[in-house]
Amino acid sequence: MFLSLLPKASCQSQNAVVPTTSQEAPKLGLVQSLTAGRTIAAASIAQGDSCEFGSLHYFALCGLGGVLSCGLTHTAVVPLDLVKCRIQVDPAKYKSVFHGFKVSLAEEGTKGLAKGWAPTFIGYSIQGLCKFGLYEVFKVFYSDLIGEENSYLYRTWLYLGASASAEFFADIGLSPLEAAKVKIQTTPGFANTLREAWPRIMREEGVNGFYKSLVPLWMRQIPYTMMKFACFERTIELLYKYVVPKPRAECTKGEQLVVTFAAGYIAGVFCAVVSHPADTVVSKLNQEKGVSAMEAAKKLGMAGLWKGLTPRIVMIGTLTALQWFIYDAFKVAMRMPRPPPPEMPESLRKRLEAEGKAVA
Repeated sequence: MFLSLLPKASCQSQNAVVPTTSQEAPKLGLVQSLTAGRTIAAASIAQGDSCEFGSLHYFALCGLGGVLSCGLTHTAVVPLDLVKCRIQVDPAKYKSVFHGFKVSLAEEGTKGLAKGWAPTFIGYSIQGLCKFGLYEVFKVFYSDLIGEENSYLYRTWLYLGASASAEFFADIGLSPLEAAKVKIQTTPGFANTLREAWPRIMREEGVNGFYKSLVPLWMRQIPYTMMKFACFERTIELLYKYVVPKPRAECTKGEQLVVTFAAGYIAGVFCAVVSHPADTVVSKLNQEKGVSAMEAAKKLGMAGLWKGLTPRIVMIGTLTALQWFIYDAFKVAMRMPRPPPPEMPESLRKRLEAEGKAVA
C-alpha cells in the first residue's frame, strides 16, 4: 500500500539539480524530497545507474534481489534445516547434528535430506520479496516522516522499525509454506512433497493449519529480521569507520562485497540466538495438532527451547551472510544506487557546533 504513496519516478540516471531546503522539498514529492541531500538512505544519482533511488523500478529490483537472496540460500541449506527441525521436535531420536544426519541418511537415504525443498524455495522467495523490498520502502517512508536529522540521530530505530514492518507482511506470505515444510520434514508418513502436503493440511486442519503458527512465526522472524537489518547496517558503518583501511568510495566492488559478507555473518550470529526459542516452538507447533504456542513451550521446557542452537547458528550465520552478499551483488550487477554509510547532515553538524557540542 505504501508503494502507492511514491510517485512514478524516472528510472534513468539524472544530473538534475534538486532543491534541498525544507521549503522547497515538499514541492518535489515524497521520493525527490527524500533524495534531496539525504545521507541516511539515498545514494547520489551517478552516471551509469540503471534507475533512480526511490522509484518503483528501484523498489521492484530490491524485491527481486530479496527473492534471489532468500529463496536460493534457504533452499541450499535444506538438509541442515531438516536435521535442525528434527532435533527440535524429537531430541531423543536425533541427539546431535551428526547423529541426526546419520539417522536421517540410514532411514531415508540421500534423497531424504532434500525433503521440504519446494515449500522452502517458494515460501522464502515470497518472504524475501517482502522482507527486502518492503524494508527499502518503509525505510524511505519512515525517514520522510521523522526528517533528515532525526533519521541520522535515530537511525538504529529507523532500521528496526522498517525491518519489523516489512517482516510482518513477509511472514503472512511465508506461513502456509513453512507449515507444509515442517510437516514434510518432521512427521513421518505425512507427505513427501508439497503437492501431497498442501491438500492434506487443508483437508485435516483447514486454513487454520496453514496459519496456526503465524504468531510464533512473527515472534521468531520479526526479532530475527530486526537484528538482521539493524545489526548489519550498524556493523557495515563500524567496519568502514574502524576496520577497513580506506573509505568505501575508494574500495573496489569486490572489496565492498567482502565487507558486506563479513557484516552479514556477524549479524547472522546475533539473529540465530535472538530468534531460536520461537523457532523451536514453530517446529513443535507444525509437528503436532491442537497444541497452542504456550503449551508447546511448556512441553519443550527451557532446555528444549534451546535444542538445535548450534546448527542454527551455523545455518543462520551462513545464510545471513550469503543473503546480504547476494543482495548487494545483485545491486551491483543491476547498476542500482547503493547507499553509502550514513554521515551526519550538514545542518545538524552546524547546529551542534553552534551549541558548543562535540561532533562525532
